[in-house]
Amino acid sequence: MNYKKAFASLLITSVLFISSLTGCGAAASADSTGSKADSGAVTKDSGSSSAESPDYGKTADASDMTDVDPVGEDWMTPIGPDGVVNGVYQAAVDSSSSMFKIKDCVLTVSDDSMTARLTMNGTGYLYVYMGTAEQAAKADEADFIPFEEDGNGAHTFTIPVKALDEGFPCAAYSKRKEQWYDRTLLVRSDSLPDDALLSFSKTEIESLALADGQYTAEVTLQGGSGKAQVASPARLTVENGTVTAEIIWSSNKYDYMKVADVRYDPVSTEEHSVFEIPVDGFDYAMPVIADTTAMSTPHEIEYTLFFDSKTITQAEK
Repeated sequence: MNYKKAFASLLITSVLFISSLTGCGAAASADSTGSKADSGAVTKDSGSSSAESPDYGKTADASDMTDVDPVGEDWMTPIGPDGVVNGVYQAAVDSSSSMFKIKDCVLTVSDDSMTARLTMNGTGYLYVYMGTAEQAAKADEADFIPFEEDGNGAHTFTIPVKALDEGFPCAAYSKRKEQWYDRTLLVRSDSLPDDALLSFSKTEIESLALADGQYTAEVTLQGGSGKAQVASPARLTVENGTVTAEIIWSSNKYDYMKVADVRYDPVSTEEHSVFEIPVDGFDYAMPVIADTTAMSTPHEIEYTLFFDSKTITQAEK
């Protein structure tokens, strides 16, 4: 036997066997590395799937706008909260756009403020802003008024109302278009019950043709905290075409009143603060100021007095 040839053959076989084992290990290692790389890629992809923050800085241009409808009528004059009796009312709202349709409005009047809860005909708007679309696009998101859902899933917005019968801008943010639209709204006074309004057209004293003498008329006080009251009916004195009213407060803590910046001191402060002030007209919210000493320091408070001409009656002697 040739031992040298046999040994050489055995050596070659061993080398080939070891090489085959090394190749299989490398392949297995490569498969394993590839699997980890794929797994890492999936993890990265799934971790990066997040929605971008909405952009509230866009406004609609003229091509996006529908026809603008006028709001209000020629006879309308603004009526602030001091011209409306405190309460909750169904009200009608004019909108400048058929795309911003309001199917219901609940007006809440409380002392010196009014709010309107608007129920929309659809669900296409996410926010409203009390101002123009351009102002809304530059405003802080905290100033947006978001929608709320009612029991039927309708979108509602509760907004402040400065005055009835006066148009005001109210920008609306479209969910689909992702941009602000200019809208003008107006809450109509003629949709409220007659007894809800204090600011009827002013009735001039001359038109009543009152003879000199003593009369009474119903008077309604608005303003302040709502705790103060005045006696009604109030006694009226008519002399030479002028009318003076006796105002009796529910407390004796009022030390003067002002009408048209003219100061009037009380004629009595025993049980009640009693004043005699001029009346410059009926059937409207006549502004007055009364100074109270019930607080730690004297404080002027703005009120309105509404003298109802329909209730004027000759006073008993």
